[in-house]
Amino acid sequence: MRHFVTLNDVTAEELHCILELATTIKREQKQGTVSAPLAGKVLGMIFEKQSLRTRVSFEAGMFQLGGMAMSLGSEIGIGKRESVKDIAQVLSSMVDVIMFRALEHKSVEDLAAYSTCPVINGLTDQAHPCQALSDMLTIYEIFGQLQGIKLAWVGDANNVATSLLRAAAKLGLRMSVAAPDQFQFDSAKVDSLVGVSPMSGFEVELTDDPTKAVQDAHVVYTDVWVSMGQESEEAQRKQIFAPYQVNGELLSKARSEAVFLHCLPARRGLEVADEVMDSPQSRVVLQAENRLHAQKGLLVWLLNGA
Repeated sequence: MRHFVTLNDVTAEELHCILELATTIKREQKQGTVSAPLAGKVLGMIFEKQSLRTRVSFEAGMFQLGGMAMSLGSEIGIGKRESVKDIAQVLSSMVDVIMFRALEHKSVEDLAAYSTCPVINGLTDQAHPCQALSDMLTIYEIFGQLQGIKLAWVGDANNVATSLLRAAAKLGLRMSVAAPDQFQFDSAKVDSLVGVSPMSGFEVELTDDPTKAVQDAHVVYTDVWVSMGQESEEAQRKQIFAPYQVNGELLSKARSEAVFLHCLPARRGLEVADEVMDSPQSRVVLQAENRLHAQKGLLVWLLNGA
C-alpha cells in the first residue's frame, strides 16, 4: 500500500517519476489530448480546514482523469462522531483513494494506518507534501532543472518549509532558510528531514538574515506569518517577522532571473509586498495551477502503479 503522508513515503526515483507523469499529463491536456486513466475511480476528500486550491485541484483533477471526487467535511465527525480507525476502514472500502486535510498530523498517520486504499496528506500542521510537489514542478518548468537550483525560504520554518526541505534533499536543490531563531529549524530537525543520503548538489543553510539567504537564489519563497490555528499569536508574530517581508528591495538581492513563489493565500502588505506579488517575477498563479497537474501525476502514480 502506497501512501503520500510525507515526502519520506517516496524515494527520489519515485518522486522523479511522479513529476515526469505530471509533466506529461499537463502537456497532453494543453494539447487537447483527452484520456481517462482513472475511469471509475473515486477520491474521498476529508476537510477539517478551509481550502481553495487543495479542493479544486483534487476535484478537477479526478474529473479530468475520468474519475470523480466527493468532499466530506465536519458532517462525518472524524475522531468525534466516529473513530479515525472506523472511518478509515469504512471509507477505504468504498473509495479508491483518500485525501485528508487535517488539523493534526497524527490524524492523517492514523487514517493511513487503517486504510486499505492510498491516503494523501492534503495539509497538516507538520507537512504539506502536495504543495512541495507542485513547487518542484513549477521550478523545473521555469529553469529546466532542479539539481543545483537555489531556493531561499524567508519567514517561519513551517509545514511548507518542512516539505520543501525534504524535496530539496531528494532532488538536489540548495536551500537557504531565513527565520528568526525561535521559528527556525534546529539541527536535529534538519537531520531528520534530510536523511542519511541526500541527492548530489543538496545543501542547506540556516540563517536569521533574509539578505544573506536570497543571495544567488533562483527562487525566493515565503508564506504567511500566522497560519490557521495560530491566530492568538498574531500580534507577536507580526512584530517578530516584520524584517522578513519579501519586498522589491529584498528580491533585488537575488539573481536577476529569480522568481517569487508563495503557496497562498497571501497576506499582502505583511509577508509580501504588492510590488512583488504583482511583479513579472511572481509565479504564484502558475504555482497554484500546478497543484492540479502535480496531483494528477500523484493520483495516477498511486492508483495505476506507474
